[in-house]
Amino acid sequence: MKSKKSYTPIKVLLSYVALLALVTAVGWFLYSENTVYNKLEDKIAFEKTKILKVSKLFSNIYKAESLGRKTIQTNSEKDFKSYLIETDSLKSRIDTLKQIVTTEYQKTLLDSVAYLLSEKTKNIQQLKAIKNKAEDEVSVNNAINEITRMESKLRKLVLRDFAKNPEQLGSYQRNVLRKYVDYLNQNIPDDSTNTLSKKASDSILANSKKLLTSVKLKAEKKKESLNFQENKLLKNEIAISEQLRKVLRIIEREIIINSIKNNTLKEKSLKKVNTVITASAIIGLILTLFFSILIVSDYSKSQLYKKQLEAANFKTKKLLKSREQLISTVSHDLKTPLSTIVGYTELLGNSDVNTKQSYFVKNIKNSSEYITQLVQDLLDFSQIEAGKITIEKVPFLLPEVINDVAKNIQTVYKQKNIDLVIHVDEKLNNRIVGDPFRLKQILSNIIGNAYKFTEEGFIKINAYKTTDDSFFSISIEDSGIGIAKGSQKLVFEEFTQANDNIEKKYGGTGLGLSICQKIIAILGGNLKLVSEFGKGSTFVIELPLLFDTSLNVTSEIEKRIFLNTKNYTFIVIDDDINLLNLTSSVLKQEKHHVLSFDNAVKALEAIKTTQFDFIITDIQMPVMDGFSFIEKLKNSNYTTYKNQPIIALTGRGDLEYSVFTKAGFTTVLKKPYSPKVLLETIQNILENNELPTVDINKSEEITSSKLYSLEPLKEFLNNDNEALYEVLNQFVESSEENLAHLENAIKEKDIFEINAIAHRIAPMFKQIEANEIATILNILERDNLEKSDLENLWNSLHTKTDLLFTALQKEIV
Repeated sequence: MKSKKSYTPIKVLLSYVALLALVTAVGWFLYSENTVYNKLEDKIAFEKTKILKVSKLFSNIYKAESLGRKTIQTNSEKDFKSYLIETDSLKSRIDTLKQIVTTEYQKTLLDSVAYLLSEKTKNIQQLKAIKNKAEDEVSVNNAINEITRMESKLRKLVLRDFAKNPEQLGSYQRNVLRKYVDYLNQNIPDDSTNTLSKKASDSILANSKKLLTSVKLKAEKKKESLNFQENKLLKNEIAISEQLRKVLRIIEREIIINSIKNNTLKEKSLKKVNTVITASAIIGLILTLFFSILIVSDYSKSQLYKKQLEAANFKTKKLLKSREQLISTVSHDLKTPLSTIVGYTELLGNSDVNTKQSYFVKNIKNSSEYITQLVQDLLDFSQIEAGKITIEKVPFLLPEVINDVAKNIQTVYKQKNIDLVIHVDEKLNNRIVGDPFRLKQILSNIIGNAYKFTEEGFIKINAYKTTDDSFFSISIEDSGIGIAKGSQKLVFEEFTQANDNIEKKYGGTGLGLSICQKIIAILGGNLKLVSEFGKGSTFVIELPLLFDTSLNVTSEIEKRIFLNTKNYTFIVIDDDINLLNLTSSVLKQEKHHVLSFDNAVKALEAIKTTQFDFIITDIQMPVMDGFSFIEKLKNSNYTTYKNQPIIALTGRGDLEYSVFTKAGFTTVLKKPYSPKVLLETIQNILENNELPTVDINKSEEITSSKLYSLEPLKEFLNNDNEALYEVLNQFVESSEENLAHLENAIKEKDIFEINAIAHRIAPMFKQIEANEIATILNILERDNLEKSDLENLWNSLHTKTDLLFTALQKEIV
């Protein structure tokens, strides 16, 4: 499929940039407008303050005018003082208002208000003076009234003395009464106390009254003049008051106009903001829709591309799976005849052959070993690429691993004059936790290469802790041909050699170092190379360092002594007679009492009447499997069963560890297992130690292409040769019988029976490390076994078992 560049991320980025730019612009505009708006708000508030002050000034002026009118009316000094206090307060308020007005015109108007107030005060003072002058007339009137009262005291009669309302009398009556009053006044006797005569008194009174009347006339004329002045001043007062109000109204109107102007600007700002926000929302919506359409369009295309990629990916995975299956199948099909070739070559090499034939056998063997290594490398590479490689974390001794690998390789290249020097730091003598098998695989490859490319000189292997104690390093230095600097990276690539001549001269597939580098990376370390062409190479392996802190029993003898502190009774159940005998032998060597059964039903019958301490049982057995056995045992009322530990033995890889513990098993041992593992498991149970979780699903791996190894079996039997030969005899006989049953089941294509037989006999083949045979049995054990593969698998199995049994017969002899 043609690769098409996707512009979706760019479009998404542009859409975000455009929206961000829009938001930024709108934000900046809103910020600017908000600043303007706040300033207008401050101005409006300021104008409102001025309006309030002007209104307060109006109120105070009205109050001052009221006090002024009261002063004019009462002519009271107290009221005048109150007026003056209020006027001073008004002047103070005017000064305050002057400080907050913004125009010179307003300040001038306020100055005129202050001036008018001063004029108003002067005017009131003048009116007050006029009022004081008007009081002279009152004094004259009082004098005339007093003289009139004096006339009454001199007994001069008047009409009122005889009629209460003389003006209401008729003219005749009033004239008669007046003549009578005059007559009486003329004939009133003189008062003996008066020194003046009646006539003289009348004359004095008349003259005084005449004088006062004259004065009154002058006062009335003056009053007219004062009234004119008063009226003038009152008009002036009214004019001043009107002028004050006019000036204040002008100020107020100007302030209100400014406030209205600011409010108008405020409304315009709000409208502008509203317009911009609306426009921004519309633009944002348009941009969103536009880019959404573009993105949705690209998304549709990407979905199409995704489907195409998924189809291509599926095809690629299928091809990779096919490649993996092809490599596995080809490797398997190659290893089957290779095993036959290697086996017969060894048999042929051990027979009587002449020199020429021995040369042919040697070449056949070398070629077979080369092809075997190639097949193994392809399998390892395929497993790493598929992510199926498994890593263990078990305790081991690093010096033993290094020595074993190096010594074995030295034996192969013993004809070369090469000094092997091994040095391991004493700090690494304790057990460390890791994967010893993978470490052996790495060391075998690198040390093997060192021997291969070194004709003479030395190979130095040095193991030490790194400075931070979190890693340990193993350096492999040789004095071989070395690697040119430009080719050093190539040696870690698949199917690549440093140069073409190396493959021709030394052989090799070009996979070894690539596999080593990948495995080291999986282990959490790294691989370094320092080399100079013609002067040798140094490979440095760095791996995480973790010491084993668990109970470390250094020897099996100490372990046995520890276990032999008490003898226990074990019930062992296994349908495979060979493994049954092996497990029983290990326990018997520890002086324990063992009751062995090849059938779970028989074991249950014996348990009814037998006191015991442990049960060790296989899981997949005919008649009654391990799960059914433990269920019946737990549901029974046997007095001998008191929840004793039950250890499961299994070769199944389809069940989780929790399945066994939930069923009631104490722990699980996976077949094949070593005596050491069995005894350590029993010891952990006795000491109530935490039992390690067993990876039941861990797949079996071919760790060697050799036909078999009796070392595990010898370990089981404590190197008892007689017991070994007996077990081997029994194993060969029972295996031949089982294989005959297997052949019949394969002919009948009875998958269930094939699975059962393969499962039953596989553990013993694994126990003696007949790994190629065990691999075929593992395939035959699978439920998804293809019937079309049965014939090829049987032929391969038959060939390998014939070779194995022939070799084992020689061991027995």
